[in-house]
Amino acid sequence: MSLVRGISEVARLAGVSKSTASRALSGHGYVSDATREKVIQAASSIGFVVSSNAASLVTGRTRNVGVVIPHINRWFFAEVLEGIERTLIASDYDLTLYRLSDDEEKRRRVFEYFLVRKRVDAVIAVGISLTQSEVTMLHKLGKPIVGVGGEIDGIATLSIDDLAAGRFVTEHLVSLGHTRIVHLGDDTDEQIDFHVHDRRLAGFWEALDAADLRHPDDFVKVEYSIPGGYEAALRLLADPDRRPTAIVAGCDEIAIGVITAARQLGIQVPSQLSVVGIDGHSLAPMFGLTTLEQEPSVQGALAVRTALERLARDDADPANDRIVMPATLAVRTSTTAPPAA
Repeated sequence: MSLVRGISEVARLAGVSKSTASRALSGHGYVSDATREKVIQAASSIGFVVSSNAASLVTGRTRNVGVVIPHINRWFFAEVLEGIERTLIASDYDLTLYRLSDDEEKRRRVFEYFLVRKRVDAVIAVGISLTQSEVTMLHKLGKPIVGVGGEIDGIATLSIDDLAAGRFVTEHLVSLGHTRIVHLGDDTDEQIDFHVHDRRLAGFWEALDAADLRHPDDFVKVEYSIPGGYEAALRLLADPDRRPTAIVAGCDEIAIGVITAARQLGIQVPSQLSVVGIDGHSLAPMFGLTTLEQEPSVQGALAVRTALERLARDDADPANDRIVMPATLAVRTSTTAPPAA
């Protein structure tokens, strides 16, 4: 059934004009609720569904949002993606996922070939620090852009305050009496994200400096994962001369790896070693992990609503709006006062 013949038949059955039937099915333009219901019932009776490709020729919209993300197999990114997908489906939008690596050629193709060809109505960047040229390129195409995970000039972004997060969890350990604290964080030289760990590390050092506790070897670079935390902790904790009384993990996955390594070495958590994380991983309660909890799926859902609101207003102008998301300290059994000397 062709689009024209289909609309004509739907309009005849509903007793309305073709333009009214089209507005009712596309959602563009005003139609009363009663008329829309008649049109939907008429379309359903003959099995008519509006083609998204055909509708895009009329509206200029694809009802498709592009999501650019560096990882899909890590907890934070998977949670954000779940919130994005759930909210897009509820809004009758499709999702096109682009995994962005640190390979410059592959990255260039995503922006210059896929996104630039107007296959999406908006772009959501998750944990990706877009370059100024990439931001300019997308803005020239009139595409609203929303970032999740940090700040970008000219982009509406939302995230927790990572500097404050690093400072806060470190202050928690200092308040318990710890004076030898080490931070295990991501390799800041190889990040392709918003430099989240740069900020969390800066917050960690701010707290140590305020308490006059900074040491030359109070930061250890690790892979941003459970195995990364586990392997680094095995090396760090096996040396009694280097062993701290507390560890601030750059994320909960690293913290879970640290707790696992400590158990293997026979180090009691928290009586001999306190561990604190950041994120609120779903496994944190199982490991008794004290962590600063955020809600990534809520951030994903809010990113979609922000993008669609800007689409509805035809607002693709550069925006520096920053939404700071809440975070809550969940104190569990992985932190306590340091062992007596």
